[in-house]
Amino acid sequence: QVQLVESGGGLVQAGGSLRLSCAASGRAFSYYSMGWFRQAPGKEREFVAAASTSGGTIAYSESVKGRFTISRDNAKNTVYLQMNSLKPEDTAVYYCALGPAGWVSRSETQYTRWGQGAQVTVSS
Repeated sequence: QVQLVESGGGLVQAGGSLRLSCAASGRAFSYYSMGWFRQAPGKEREFVAAASTSGGTIAYSESVKGRFTISRDNAKNTVYLQMNSLKPEDTAVYYCALGPAGWVSRSETQYTRWGQGAQVTVSS
């Protein structure tokens, strides 16, 4: 089974940048799409970004489009989320997740493995 471990969270001022990493164990990583979700206090978990198996198909939520970039390195079994121009409303726990094999999904019901989460706090 694939296990996922996020890293790279932290505290940053508004306008700053952070890069999250999600390392996957197991050889099946490259067979699946990967996604990032986030959950702010008192809110439901929401889709942020997803990448297909090759990284050739990408999807973003409207709230992060143009500021965040998802990428993956299948040789390193790692997916990244580069977050620029951060805003206080980006404050949340960020989760990476293992998605469907054949397509990119915005629905968390399509994701079968989840990391433990990484806290991102953006101060104003």
